[in-house]
Amino acid sequence: MLRWSCCAALLLLPALALGNDVSPAEIDFFEKEVRPLLVQRCQTCHGADKAKGGLRLTSRVALLEGGGTGPAAVPGKPDDSLLVKAVRHKDSPKMPPKERLPDHDIDVLARWVQMGLPWPDTAAASAGLGKFEITAEQRRFWAFQPVKDLPPPPVKDASWPLTPIDRFLLAKLESKGLKPVAVADRRTLIRRATFDLIGLPPTPEEIDAFLTDDSPAAWEKVIDRLLASPHHGERWGRHWLDLAHYADTAGETADFPVPEAYKYRNYVIDSFNADKPYDEFLREQVAGDLLAADGPPEKRAERVVATGFVAVARRFGFDPQNYHHLTIEDTIDTLGKSVLGLTVSCARCHDHKFDPISRGDYYALYGIFDSTRYPFPGSEEKNRPRDFVQLGPNERAYAVADGSGKDARVHLRGDPKQLGPEAPRRFPEILGGATLPPGTKGSGRLELARWLTDPKNPLTARVMVNRIWQHHFGRGLVRTPNNFGKQGQPPTHPELLDYLAARFVEDGWSIKRMQRRIMLSRAYQIASGAEERNATLDPGNDCLWHFERRRLDADSIRDALLAVSGGLDRSQGGPHPFPPEKSWGFTQHNPFQAVYDTNRRSVYLMTQRIRRHPFLALFDGADPNSSTGQRGVTTVPTQALFFLNNPFVHEQAGKLADRLLAEPGDDGQRIERGYRLALGRPPTEEERREATDYLREAAEALGAGGVPPAQRPRQAWVGLARVLFGSNEFIYVD
Repeated sequence: MLRWSCCAALLLLPALALGNDVSPAEIDFFEKEVRPLLVQRCQTCHGADKAKGGLRLTSRVALLEGGGTGPAAVPGKPDDSLLVKAVRHKDSPKMPPKERLPDHDIDVLARWVQMGLPWPDTAAASAGLGKFEITAEQRRFWAFQPVKDLPPPPVKDASWPLTPIDRFLLAKLESKGLKPVAVADRRTLIRRATFDLIGLPPTPEEIDAFLTDDSPAAWEKVIDRLLASPHHGERWGRHWLDLAHYADTAGETADFPVPEAYKYRNYVIDSFNADKPYDEFLREQVAGDLLAADGPPEKRAERVVATGFVAVARRFGFDPQNYHHLTIEDTIDTLGKSVLGLTVSCARCHDHKFDPISRGDYYALYGIFDSTRYPFPGSEEKNRPRDFVQLGPNERAYAVADGSGKDARVHLRGDPKQLGPEAPRRFPEILGGATLPPGTKGSGRLELARWLTDPKNPLTARVMVNRIWQHHFGRGLVRTPNNFGKQGQPPTHPELLDYLAARFVEDGWSIKRMQRRIMLSRAYQIASGAEERNATLDPGNDCLWHFERRRLDADSIRDALLAVSGGLDRSQGGPHPFPPEKSWGFTQHNPFQAVYDTNRRSVYLMTQRIRRHPFLALFDGADPNSSTGQRGVTTVPTQALFFLNNPFVHEQAGKLADRLLAEPGDDGQRIERGYRLALGRPPTEEERREATDYLREAAEALGAGGVPPAQRPRQAWVGLARVLFGSNEFIYVD
């Protein structure tokens, strides 16, 4: 049996086992989902030091060779694989023996087997740093070229452009024989702008003010008012928190609460409201504690809290300190994707397969964060937090502090127990490869922060202006906002991307000024309607001949329900009501889990790593386990059922009914008010008749069901409110 197992392993071992045919998506899946799961939940019993039942889960070869019962998995056949059967607890042996893994973890292992067990260990990974050469072709790649500040191109229809942005877009449209559609009506524009800038629907009064403003600056006044709103930071801070994969819990096996994390969340919101220059915003998040040491005392707390960007990296295992290399990997992955638009962490086990990023580059950055002291949030083995940064005597921050500077040794095949040569701390070679200045003390985070925000860096400004464009148009000029590398999509309008990046730096890295530039363009103001000839020539709307109709994201759907019902608490959120620290005894079998209700905006909901908020999960909210550059949009039956049956929707419908019934006037006027609150427009005559008929028929049906007369009008209005909430027009923006 054992001999057959070895032979079977060799027969089943395609080139994939050597990492030759592993796709980028498979590498990412293995490194982000599978490897941490194997390390945390499997290798304590089936690792390099212990092999229960003769099984080691330390390599693809070992897994296929198996133990005393044969191969642990059959590539492509999860239902026939002992590994999957064991974790499903449907057959013996059951693994882990005491308690079944969460469904998510079981699904990860099953998907991995279905994919063919991609394990991106390579023969080269066993070597040291080795020789890594960047080719001339790689150096010529568009993302690594300096930003080119080109003038806007000439166009045939000189009357159409309102700004230089329009000339870049129109030039491409004209080259393809396309014509942009007409400008959208004012109701559409103010609804679009209001959701884009503050994530809430415009009020009827705000709409009326715009409709009746005949001044040439009417549109500018709308934009400036929204940019000045305190809700702007809540909307755009949420976008950044997606990138930082912010959470209020640690993410290790027991998912310990982090009561102080909210301070970083509020720092982000306040920074967007203040229009803090983006370069300063980045420097504070990477090295705010070091900036604070030489800065004004009144800035110290803010800058220390800013390093929550590093501190909120996910923790792993029973005692996260034993898996700290995975936390550093998560830091590098988040920093690389969010700031540089590069999948740097793919070079943890071997040189990047597609981009000119070496293992030397990875461990050069690793040394910077390995020289940094992270706060310890608590874990199953050591259930009290420590190493938080103290702020005035009774207040602390979930922040990082500097340690003694040291270079990291390469982890062979990504294994921290197998160490190779040292990798001197520096920055990626393709982006200059600058080393730390002689005499640098500490980690090198301050030097990293300055390098990231150097105007000569070809990626930082490009990546951010692409994100700003994405959140106004539904998708970026680069469609893969977290990946500007070879496996990402090239920009649809490279000259425009560089023009915007140059203006961004020229304008002092002001996000609000960039938003204003974009929104004053004609391109932002066109309608979402289709045109047959254009759709034939450019079905993907790559040339932006019309605006994309978009579904509201999860946060905006929930916030709109609260705003329209009148139940929204518009104050800034604070700490969450976590249980007292002295009571903490969470374990992997009894992890922390909670959902805290609030009528504040969704950005203030408690965000848990291992158990997503049920509403945000249903409507494609960000994954708090990884940097989310662009949220997905799914359409599933449970979303419609949510609007029909969920108690939260019923509660908001009741509040809207009460709000309308308190309005002066008759039912016709209340119907109009309801439509204007929910949809931003008055009802059509047909809709008015249908709503009137519905109220009458609903009251009659309620009477037939024995509902007392005094309760019938309100319940009928609650039903009408749910109809408005459940309409496509409520959750889509043109």
